Amino acid sequence: MLMRSDFVKAFYTVFLAMGSFVGPIAGGYIAAHDGLAWIHWTNVILSAVTFVLCFFLQPETLYERPIASTSEATDTINKSIAVTKEDIDVRASTTANEQSSYAPYTFLRSLKLFTYSGGIGRKFLAPYLTLRLPGVWLVSLWYAGLVGAIVTISTVGSQITASPPYLWGADAGLVNCGALVGAALGCVYTYFVADFTTKRLAKKDIHGYSEPESRIVTAIPALFISTAGTIVFGVVAKNPSPKGWVGLEFAFGMVAFGLMQAPSVGFNYIIESYPLIAGDCFVAVTCSRAIIAFAWTFFVGTWTQETGYAEPFGVFGMLLGIFGSLTVPYWIWGKRFRIATADWVESLL
Repeated sequence: MLMRSDFVKAFYTVFLAMGSFVGPIAGGYIAAHDGLAWIHWTNVILSAVTFVLCFFLQPETLYERPIASTSEATDTINKSIAVTKEDIDVRASTTANEQSSYAPYTFLRSLKLFTYSGGIGRKFLAPYLTLRLPGVWLVSLWYAGLVGAIVTISTVGSQITASPPYLWGADAGLVNCGALVGAALGCVYTYFVADFTTKRLAKKDIHGYSEPESRIVTAIPALFISTAGTIVFGVVAKNPSPKGWVGLEFAFGMVAFGLMQAPSVGFNYIIESYPLIAGDCFVAVTCSRAIIAFAWTFFVGTWTQETGYAEPFGVFGMLLGIFGSLTVPYWIWGKRFRIATADWVESLL
């Protein structure tokens, strides 16, 4: 089950990152051939198809079984103190018969459109309540800084390569090719390093156990590389030259490297730290990331026109560096933070 969960998270991260880079590449050609409006119409068509597929084919995996009351559970425990082999055989047979009485939870059954289990108000508030947990904020700030850098670079990258001295025209979106390479390298790095580091630290532990904080160590190099890439992009964009596009591609790839690696590590950390409320934590991380990251795009265009590219991307790099530096104290005292907030986690269950 754990291996399947890791595969799903990796699959999700790969498509999330790659989609951010493939879209702008295709968008340049769509705008050049059919006009700017068709970029948005293409998004509408893809969103509509995705909505229909999710609405009718996305299965509901939540299956809540009846929970026995406290008195019933106590009686069962008292009756189970002294049992014979015959009792075990009888109870095993009875349990098997009871399980067979459940209707099979088939794929078609999971496609039921509406499943209401009560407590909708509490479930709506649950993701926001997880923002009291420091670990959720750590991963949210990682994610927000990385996506913010990617979105701002995507916003102005094509404008830079379409202007002198580059004049790429319809090929302006190809600046995202560097990001594709960086994301691919980040995927390979995560595959070979993340679990290797965790296992190695577990072997050094006297009990052979690795705390969740051991995972976040592997994100530090990627966060550092992404911070440097953001600053380099601003400096190169500020000083255009005939070969400057090489620096733009390389810097974009550095940021994409971190986007591929750090969120994957962060999601694994969330699952290991708060396994029972991981879903609510993911919702909180995604909302925080979207609010923080896309807020940067509201003023980056005007800012770059007034001061050039070096200052805005220098500030964005500084923020990403601050978000990444929070990893060090959390690596050292993260377990204490989790112990101190354990009562908050229990209140969310």
